[in-house]
Amino acid sequence: MTPTAQPPRPASYDKKVALVLQGGGALGSYQAGVYEALAGSDYPPDWVAGISIGAINAALIAGNAPKDRVDRLRAFWDEITSAPIWPGLPAHLVQGAPSLSAAHAVLFGQPGFFAPRPPMSWLMKAQPLSFYDTTALKGTLERLVDFDRINAREIRFSVGAVNVQTGNFAYFDNAEITIRPEHVMASGALPPGFPPVEIDGEFYWDGGLVSNTPLQYVIDTMPRRSRLTFQVDLFSARGPLPTDLDTVGEREKDIRYSSRTRAGTETCRRIHDVRHIINDLLERQPDLRDSPEGRILYEFSCVTTMDIVELIYRPTEDQGVAKDFEFGHGTMRARWAQGLSDAKATLRASPWLAPMPPEVGVRTFDVLGGSAKATLPY
Repeated sequence: MTPTAQPPRPASYDKKVALVLQGGGALGSYQAGVYEALAGSDYPPDWVAGISIGAINAALIAGNAPKDRVDRLRAFWDEITSAPIWPGLPAHLVQGAPSLSAAHAVLFGQPGFFAPRPPMSWLMKAQPLSFYDTTALKGTLERLVDFDRINAREIRFSVGAVNVQTGNFAYFDNAEITIRPEHVMASGALPPGFPPVEIDGEFYWDGGLVSNTPLQYVIDTMPRRSRLTFQVDLFSARGPLPTDLDTVGEREKDIRYSSRTRAGTETCRRIHDVRHIINDLLERQPDLRDSPEGRILYEFSCVTTMDIVELIYRPTEDQGVAKDFEFGHGTMRARWAQGLSDAKATLRASPWLAPMPPEVGVRTFDVLGGSAKATLPY
């Protein structure tokens, strides 16, 4: 084995594998690069869960045969970042200027994804509930995603959305319901840009309004299994001090969305540690198990162990407040390449292969961020 090769996965490391994809709009091509690396490794996911753009990437993965998944991801990202038509400017100049690419998305939308509503729609008595129409996205999903395959449950698939009227978070899971394009679109219906999506008489918005990562859903869903989870974050919690208003906006957005992810990860870690504490307590006090209180505690106990691998998009240069709707083709390819590179480096390190101490319930790893943490239950 060469120094740069990925260590083989031993048979003794038998954890299930999940891929958790955060929301982040145009930043989502980073996730596609991560998946490309996982697809060529010993860790292809058996469960993919997503929010917003992560839901779309998840559908492209779960809704295609393994050999076709990377090609379908590339087809989607190539299509929605194809050279825009900007009156009076050559396409290559627009693509080469991130601010122009972002402005193009605002003014003209993106092919196969969304388009601005016509001016006349704002003169109607019943005004639209969004600035853009996402009919094109439905057509793209129907063309690139085999929903029969998703519903055949070859791989588990879950996406999150928010009920507009109740404010409650909902997961659409192929283990429980039949998945349609509307479920994916609902997860990415971020207001006021995109309209709410109707599903069985209820209306839904982007799941990122409540939680930008489905990690807790994957960790908590019963029956629980020991699992290796690759969590792909599109916003970095750490960053430089802003130098102007544009970088102020970028930094604020990074903190707002990454903080939710960090909080969710920390909550999952603490809850799982408590499950281990309860299990250990009941083992030490067997008489307690048969008491009414003990039976309640037993329902919350758990012996599974979790490895959470964080892959975080950390661009080397400022990208500005518009980075999540900057759909330039060159920028997309750079983000994809970085996701591929970051995931390969993480797979080469494979820190999760180190023996897990028996008293540890959850370990987290951020190889490129230089951190690893094993949480002790007491």
